[in-house]
Amino acid sequence: MVLISDEKALFGATSTEEVFELCRANGIKMVDVKFTDLPGGWQHFTIPVDELSESCFSEGLGFDGSSIRGFQHIHESDMLLRLDAATAFVDPVLRVPTLSIIGDVYDPISGEPYARDPRLIARRAEEYLQSTQIATTSYWGPEAEFYIFNSLRFDQTSNSGYYFIDSEEGIWNSGKDGGNQGFRPRYKEGYFPVPPTDKLQDLRSEIVLALQDAGIRVETQHHEVGTAGQAEIDMRFDTLVNMADKVMKYKYIVKNVCAQAGYVANFMPKPLFGDNGSGMHVHQSLWNLEQPLFADTSGYAGLSDTARYYIGGLLKHAPALLALAAPTTNSYRRLVPGYEAPINLVYSKRNRSACVRIPMYSENPKAKRIEFRAPDPSCNPYLTFAALLMAGIDGIRNQIEPPAPVDEDIYELDPAKKLDIRSTPGSLEAVLDALAADHAFLLEGGVFSADLIESWISYKRERELAPVQLRPHPYEFFLYSDV
Repeated sequence: MVLISDEKALFGATSTEEVFELCRANGIKMVDVKFTDLPGGWQHFTIPVDELSESCFSEGLGFDGSSIRGFQHIHESDMLLRLDAATAFVDPVLRVPTLSIIGDVYDPISGEPYARDPRLIARRAEEYLQSTQIATTSYWGPEAEFYIFNSLRFDQTSNSGYYFIDSEEGIWNSGKDGGNQGFRPRYKEGYFPVPPTDKLQDLRSEIVLALQDAGIRVETQHHEVGTAGQAEIDMRFDTLVNMADKVMKYKYIVKNVCAQAGYVANFMPKPLFGDNGSGMHVHQSLWNLEQPLFADTSGYAGLSDTARYYIGGLLKHAPALLALAAPTTNSYRRLVPGYEAPINLVYSKRNRSACVRIPMYSENPKAKRIEFRAPDPSCNPYLTFAALLMAGIDGIRNQIEPPAPVDEDIYELDPAKKLDIRSTPGSLEAVLDALAADHAFLLEGGVFSADLIESWISYKRERELAPVQLRPHPYEFFLYSDV
């Protein structure tokens, strides 16, 4: 993924007039309005195309904010959604000709942007970067991995709890009766096998075509390490808000193309025991107009001082960042030793056991970037990218030196050497505590608000952490049923 600044957006309207023309040219019947809730799920409602007017962009469309996760209380529920013309695209997965368009959330009383709208936070982060005069632009290239299963069943009651995953490609089906043709990737051997071992080549290509139809430029698609259909489709880099928009479109399109083909796409960080989890490695770089700021041939791995300090900020604040970038209890089934999990809070060139990797594929200064490997696709991309940028800016402004780079396989290091290497926290509870203690850097420039951070921590503790902690785990019966 080469981050070069002169890449232009290839699709999308830039004005309301162009949105109306897009509707006419494509025979649009419906307009689907989308926005993101606090945890990071896309929400939507639909209006007939005849109801689309200039006022939808200038005044907004009303909705009930109390029914949206992490938004309003019931006594202050009325909210507005103002459509962003630049986000319009013809939806590639719906049968009825539909235009999808993303909206920004506003408070109808004050007329101000809604402080808990994740897209607002991302936009403020971009504005804050410019205000610091460190850089004019940040570029982002996330690699969101996922699994493609044939079946995913689960349930949880007071007296039972289970999940059951199946996949025609899962190595566990090698002994299944009934015309078994074999050719399945073994555990941790799914990286780059050709068909027929890779049984999902055409399906991934269909996803790529749908992504392209939605205006997303795709660089590559391939099978990932895990058996049972682990996949990766890499999008071309973009600026922060645009890239977060594309991550939302990406997950929406992947899920729908798979569902229409009879499969289920799963973005959980760790759905399978004993095989690789799904991460979302985030490539990032800073530019001043046309000048890349992360490149210096005299520095380690070709990095500038600016890049090194940026890494220092990421590593210093990593425990707090993970409350946003790896924000589920399931995230910490992935962030464990082994399985290529990036739990070591150091940086290194080419080394995938480090939390921050410096890709070395190209000597072109325009390709110089850093890759933060701890995030996963369960995150809200608007909040995650904004938080990573804020940590990097904090590192640059305070000239935070990261720990010395480690160019060895950290998992195989001498135990005495490992003592000097910090690791990522091992639970959602720990990273939420870290965020509660370390978030002043996020408040700079009014990018994040204390209210949003408090709401995030409260939501995660009450709605996710506590319910998981209160329920018996199926494996506990294996361990303890005979005590």
